[in-house]
Amino acid sequence: MAPRNKKPVSANPPQQDLTLNPTPRSQSVVESIYSQSQDSETSDSTAASSVDDARTLRTLRPGVYVPTVTFFHADSEDLDLDTISRHAVRLARAGVAGLTTQGSNGEAVHLTHQERKLVTKTTRTALDNAGFQDLPVIVGCGSQSTRETIELCREAMTSGGDHALVLPPSYYKAMYRPESLVEFFEEVADASPIPILIYNYPGAVAGIDMDSDVITKLAKHPNIVGCKLTCGNTGKLGRIASSVDAVTPFEEGSGFMCMGGSADFTLQTLVVGGSGIICGLGNVAPKACVKVISLYKAGKMEEARKLQAIVARGDWAAISGGIVGTKSALQTFYNYGGFARKPLPRPTKQETVKYASDFKELVNLEKSLSC
Repeated sequence: MAPRNKKPVSANPPQQDLTLNPTPRSQSVVESIYSQSQDSETSDSTAASSVDDARTLRTLRPGVYVPTVTFFHADSEDLDLDTISRHAVRLARAGVAGLTTQGSNGEAVHLTHQERKLVTKTTRTALDNAGFQDLPVIVGCGSQSTRETIELCREAMTSGGDHALVLPPSYYKAMYRPESLVEFFEEVADASPIPILIYNYPGAVAGIDMDSDVITKLAKHPNIVGCKLTCGNTGKLGRIASSVDAVTPFEEGSGFMCMGGSADFTLQTLVVGGSGIICGLGNVAPKACVKVISLYKAGKMEEARKLQAIVARGDWAAISGGIVGTKSALQTFYNYGGFARKPLPRPTKQETVKYASDFKELVNLEKSLSC
C-alpha cells in the first residue's frame, strides 16, 4: 500500500468527499450477481440508496470508538429507543471519536434486519439532534453469506451509517479454501456502498484468526479502510500498522485505520503505531478510555501507564462479565441498562453485587474526569 505524504492529524478533519457507491475494481461484475432484490424490504433499501447517493461520508479519525449497547424494555424485550438515544449522546459528550452499532455489545445476533436498521437510524438521529453531526457511525455488518453481508452494508448506509465493520463468516469454516476469506472480503468491498473495516475476532467466529499477511493484502483494496483486532495480538497490529502506514494520533499516514479491539491494550496499540481502539468498555467509562489516549498524545507516558492499568482492570470486568455484566454495571451506576435478550440470562443478586464491585474502581475514576 503506497503511503501518502505524512501530515499532522487535524483535530477536526474534513468529511470524506465520497459519493456512496464507490467504484472499486470488479464492481460491475459483483453488482451483476448481488444487485437483484429478493424481497420488498431489500427493494426498499435499494430505492433509498438511489435517493441518498450524494450523502457525504464522515471521516474516521484516531481515538476511541464505542460499540454501543442495544437497550430493550424489560417487560417486552422491544427496543428501548429513548435509552438508545440518550446513551449515544452521553458517549458523544464524553469525547469519543465515533460510535459502532450492531457490534458484539449491541447484540446484533439477537436483532432482525428491521431492528438493526432502526437502532442505527435512532443513533444517527440522536447524534444529529444533539449537535454531533460530524461524529461517524460504524455499523456491524457481518453475516454468514457474501450476499447477506452486502445487503447489511447497503442497509447500514440507508440507516445513516458511514462505515461497515465486517466479521469473516465461520459456519462452514471446515469447507473454506485458503482463498475463501480473501474473496469474501474483496467481493463485499466491491459491492458495499460504504467503506468497510475488517473485524478480526477469533472468539466469535469459530477460532478464525486472520494473520497480518492476509489483512495487509486486503488493505490494498480501495474500499477497505481499516481493521479491528480483538484478537489482542499487538505484534500483529504493529506489523499491519507499519505495512499500511496507518493513521496515528500524530500522522495521517495512508488513511488506513488500524484499531485495537479492547480497552485493556489501548496504550500498547498506540505505541506500536495503531490508530485507536473500538472498545465495549467505553459504554461504562468513555471518559477514562479517551483520557488514556489524551495523555499519550500529550507525552505524559507515566500518567497514561497508570491510567491504563485502571482501565485494564475495569476491562477485565467487562470481558469476564460480557454484555450481561456491562448492562448490570450501567444499571447500577447510571440507572439505565436493563437486560440482554433471551436466551442470555439476567444476573442474580449475587452477580449484580460482584459486577458492581468489579467496576467500582473504574467508575469512580470515570466520575472524577471532566469531558
